[in-house]
Amino acid sequence: MLNVEKEFFSNITFRERAIFEGAISMGALFHQFIGTPVNKETANSLKIAIEESLSLQPAIEKVEVDINLDILEREISEFEYTSLTGGDMIDVKIYSKVNGTLAIIRMKFIEELNYPLMFVEDIQEDINENIQK
Repeated sequence: MLNVEKEFFSNITFRERAIFEGAISMGALFHQFIGTPVNKETANSLKIAIEESLSLQPAIEKVEVDINLDILEREISEFEYTSLTGGDMIDVKIYSKVNGTLAIIRMKFIEELNYPLMFVEDIQEDINENIQK
């Protein structure tokens, strides 16, 4: 049986692996879900789909997605939906944990940059309990 940890991740720390796993998930979210048709009636089911699907990926303990319904409503087209944007419409936190190291990876619209920035919001070491989903 192939030892994935030893074969592919022995060259990085648990901290680096936690960041890597969270960042991979954030990239998947951005490229998989941005552009999805959405309206106020479907926003919650889309939020749940994003959270549940990303939670399946390695090391992901929890995913929190907030879709700004006010912005969504403002963007609704004459066809009664809009496309989910990576701008100020969505705010995401991904909690990635590897061997007691928790990385919180965030995507948040930063007004001063006019950009949905992805960044490492926090790193916590020696976390042994599971994160509440």
